[in-house]
Amino acid sequence: MKLVGWGVALALALSVAACQKSSPGNVDAKRLEAAATNGEWLSYGKDYNEQRFSPLDKVNASNVGQLGLAWYAEFDTDRGQEATPLMVDGVLYTSTAWSKVFAFDAKSGKQLWKYDPGVQGAKGFDACCDVVNRGVAVWKGRVYVGTIDGRLVALDAKTGKVAWSQQTTDNSKPYTITGAPRVVKDKVLIGNGGAEYGVRGYISAYDAATGKLAWRFFTTPNPTGAADGAASDKVMAEKVNATWSDGEWKQTGGGGTVWDSMAYDPQLDIMYFGIGNGTPWNHQKRSGGKGDNLFLSSILALKPDTGEYVWHYQTTPAESWDYTATQHIMLADLNIGGKPQKVLMQAPKNGFFYVIDRATGKLISAKPYTNITWATGVDMATGRPIETPGARYQTSMVLQVPGPLGAHNWQPMAFNPKTGLVYIPLNVTPFAYADDKGGSYKAGAWNVGVDFVINSLPTDQAQITALTSMIKGQLVAWDPVNQKAVWTVNHPYFWNAGVLSTAGGLVFQGAAEGQFSAYDAANGKALWTYKTGNGVIAAPMSYELDGEQYVAVMVGVGGGGQISAPGSMPTRPRLPGRLLVFKVGGKATAPEFPATTKPAIDLTNVSSTGDVQHGFELFHKNCQVCHGPNASGAWLPDLKTSPMVMTADNWKGVVIDGASASRGMASFARFLNAKDAEDIRAYVLLEARKAAQATAPPPPTPAG
Repeated sequence: MKLVGWGVALALALSVAACQKSSPGNVDAKRLEAAATNGEWLSYGKDYNEQRFSPLDKVNASNVGQLGLAWYAEFDTDRGQEATPLMVDGVLYTSTAWSKVFAFDAKSGKQLWKYDPGVQGAKGFDACCDVVNRGVAVWKGRVYVGTIDGRLVALDAKTGKVAWSQQTTDNSKPYTITGAPRVVKDKVLIGNGGAEYGVRGYISAYDAATGKLAWRFFTTPNPTGAADGAASDKVMAEKVNATWSDGEWKQTGGGGTVWDSMAYDPQLDIMYFGIGNGTPWNHQKRSGGKGDNLFLSSILALKPDTGEYVWHYQTTPAESWDYTATQHIMLADLNIGGKPQKVLMQAPKNGFFYVIDRATGKLISAKPYTNITWATGVDMATGRPIETPGARYQTSMVLQVPGPLGAHNWQPMAFNPKTGLVYIPLNVTPFAYADDKGGSYKAGAWNVGVDFVINSLPTDQAQITALTSMIKGQLVAWDPVNQKAVWTVNHPYFWNAGVLSTAGGLVFQGAAEGQFSAYDAANGKALWTYKTGNGVIAAPMSYELDGEQYVAVMVGVGGGGQISAPGSMPTRPRLPGRLLVFKVGGKATAPEFPATTKPAIDLTNVSSTGDVQHGFELFHKNCQVCHGPNASGAWLPDLKTSPMVMTADNWKGVVIDGASASRGMASFARFLNAKDAEDIRAYVLLEARKAAQATAPPPPTPAG
């Protein structure tokens, strides 16, 4: 009987193992909780802690110089690539711009399947910061992705076929999804974006098996004052509503979108979310300059089963600068003051590094992790920043650091429990804030309440050079216990990639100039560099298969920095996205990207009846965020070299009639009339002629 029982047990175990092997993506809570200590990468930040630390050490300081390309894949999208791939059961899953999903054999690179959600190009108009996607979630045989048009889609992990799809947003409003979902206790958690345009933020939980909505938590009050029948109703009435006063938020919805960061503590059973900026940014316009406006720019702790409120910490009360708290949240156990503490760490846009008790929300420490001008510190008694007089630009313009792109944006940081350091990708980006005195709410447009015209570039080249020299990027190794920098690597460009830390004593990061590098985790010394041929903004990951360690990174520049500040980035055309996978001794080669040239247009006989000065103002109010100040954008596309600028009819066809809507350039007829469009064209022609003169060869020297 014992032998028979043993045989049955063995057969059952083999059956279960075979079933697991034949069912790709069979991730559950136990596997996710164990992921921190093994060679898989099962969630966006590797595991629930989101530390982005790999315990693998087969690639280390002694052999990282031998890293070579194991395999690569090239994609059909040439916009920003922000995803962190996952590796589950020998399959690597990733997403690209336009919310497409791919599955590859993680060892050979063979494509197993792909999924295209078929997002309409015109939806790109609603994406403030490119049509990007940061990744997928895998759970019990399914792959989950959020799409730029607000859907949450469940795919079969083996075939890529759609299991279910839910529209999580009101598509009549400018909502988007760019962030990676997370799955906790059989619930898929997803937020949304769109705060610049005017939406009301929320986080939703859907049943992983059926797609049924389990709960929703709004992050700003209902403008009508009514209850929503949501998990947030009780805390809205008790804590939130009274922190808002009359203002434009009642038209816009207030913002507060949950567009990126999440983390989960299984022991405390608490889910943590980062909340975004207000709509408009300008607190004076949004809420009459009154109230803290919860839960804008806050870290929010909820129970994953029900969405029940646990605690919150607001990093920037009454935020007025686009200082979101959506930046990477990670959980760790630190020894502080001789005592172990369970903490949450975040380096949000506002420039302070926060260490918070993740059980209670109590602030442990907060220090600037970079130079900032808007505040001098954080009052530890109240947890509130000590603001610099005039920082709120109520009466006059103020040049401030950081600007709306933040001291740290979405690009993930990483923590190494061996060194005790957090590795932060930094931006140094000043911005001129001033009240947009003539501005008023426009449905579907950018509604920030800040005068963008004053951020146009000077006409003098020396002034431009001086201004751009202030802008740079950094990789900073930060001691979170002692709240100080240990080492810093300077980058020539500000918009660089997320970070990976490994037990091999390495820190991996890509850079805007087109390289992927490994640094010594202890001192920041560069140990290895690979030329990618295109800029990198995505965070890398690492996995192990058959005894070999691999390092993978998505390649393809884009996102908010590339679009809104192109003059501070390398000049290159849009190039196809790629996935590069490395291992020690890798021998594969990726071909050079094809050479491209800017189209030449002859403006000799081109003219416009438009008003150049009015066009300048309209351009910076309506077009700057995608085409760069002073029409400096060379990426989305360069209007100065566009054939559309040659004739008034073609220009109107795009700007007013929507001829390029399928490519992401929706009609501006809601905001501009035909005369406005021609005024903008007249201004762009002026900038085009300036650019042509600047690049023209000098006249020949007269003989004699």
